[in-house]
Amino acid sequence: MDTGFSNAQRAEVLTQALPYIKRYVGKVVVIKYGGNAMISPTLKEQVMEDIVLLWLIGVKVVLVHGGGPEISEMMDRLGKKAEFVEGLRVTDKETVDIVQMVLAGRINKSLVNLLSTKGGRAIGLSGVDGRLIEAEMKDEKLGYVGKITKINIKPVTDLLDNGYIPVISTVACDRDGNTYNINGDTAAAHIAGALSAKRLIMMTDIAGVLRDKDDPSSLIPEIKVEDTQKLYDEGIISGGMIPKVGCCTEAISRGVHKVIIMDGRVPHAILMELLTDEGAGTMITGKGE
Repeated sequence: MDTGFSNAQRAEVLTQALPYIKRYVGKVVVIKYGGNAMISPTLKEQVMEDIVLLWLIGVKVVLVHGGGPEISEMMDRLGKKAEFVEGLRVTDKETVDIVQMVLAGRINKSLVNLLSTKGGRAIGLSGVDGRLIEAEMKDEKLGYVGKITKINIKPVTDLLDNGYIPVISTVACDRDGNTYNINGDTAAAHIAGALSAKRLIMMTDIAGVLRDKDDPSSLIPEIKVEDTQKLYDEGIISGGMIPKVGCCTEAISRGVHKVIIMDGRVPHAILMELLTDEGAGTMITGKGE
């Protein structure tokens, strides 16, 4: 198929990517995957292609996924009404079984399968496997919504060391055998911190942090973690972006080098961010970066 590029242009693109490839070879990049990029079949294929390409050049990619819309869809099919309190899903015993079935079952295995068809080697995990994510009840009124108490990262590092792409669904367990639903952004922040990841990429449905929420061109390309409070106070970080930026600063505090909030609706946004000058989204950096 004619893409409009000559062989010389293709070679030039690869040459320009080389310094970035060197920067990430052997390093850990955690990708939190959700939103429209997860729902659209075309975008899903492109995300998986980006991940496999990074894996093929030697980047240690970890994929952490949620699946809120799919959980709500399954609950609706089963005649169970979804309830939310302050953006968190109220999760009784029956709902947590549905969450586990959808996240650790259907979604996780479909992503593993898709990565395999693109040429990658992936293995699916839930937070219950190897007690990867331990949790306790966050608030009784929310039911089995978990607050993370511990990350046991060895199952993930074992897979990375053996050349696999870990694909992690965000359910957790406690010492009594209870299962908990965990916010995907929070889980990704804790997992990336435990891995001292070079990058954590948070895929979302907006361009990043906008100075004017109604103007996509007002994207703030970089924010230092010490400046986030000022942006909260000014109302620039507001609504659903408040907990997302909170997870980013949590990741930085746990040892992640840099965090990117990225628009997952943009084709191949992951490669644009990691392998070009252009970048994509808003980068949050720690002190001294």
